[in-house]
Amino acid sequence: MALPREYPDENCPIARSLEIVGERWTLLILRDAFYGVRRFSDFHNHLGIPKAVLSERLTFLVAEGVLTKDAAEYALTTKGKQLWPLLWSMIAWGSENLLDKPTRSYRHADCGGAIGSDRRCERCDRVPDVADLIGHPPRRPHDPSRDDAVSEALRRPRRMLQPI
Repeated sequence: MALPREYPDENCPIARSLEIVGERWTLLILRDAFYGVRRFSDFHNHLGIPKAVLSERLTFLVAEGVLTKDAAEYALTTKGKQLWPLLWSMIAWGSENLLDKPTRSYRHADCGGAIGSDRRCERCDRVPDVADLIGHPPRRPHDPSRDDAVSEALRRPRRMLQPI
């Protein structure tokens, strides 16, 4: 039996949340927004997403209050930033269970401590806000096929949410 596309009458937070974030491109767009991507062209070039799909997803995320749009830039709203624990859980789970290469690591900007899979800083034992994290690129050779502005910026340590 096919599942319905939408769950407007469903009183289940998972089903209702999936209406907003339950699509592959949406989660990758959100990941890039947390990295600091703001412009349509940067999302498009970094993700390789078809323009029509990107336009539809960004419009939807703005309508749902996850992103704002002013002039040519998008930014996460408070509602959007509340999705960080979800993305972090996916980062931690995927890094532990699916990948065999080094992945991006994160440090607490205040004290420099490494962030564990539970989102806690190993040095100060706090759970920092996403804006207080510095993402560090994985230690592996540069991929010359990735020469877009976002990939270039992510080759260096940088604070999360800092605009690219």
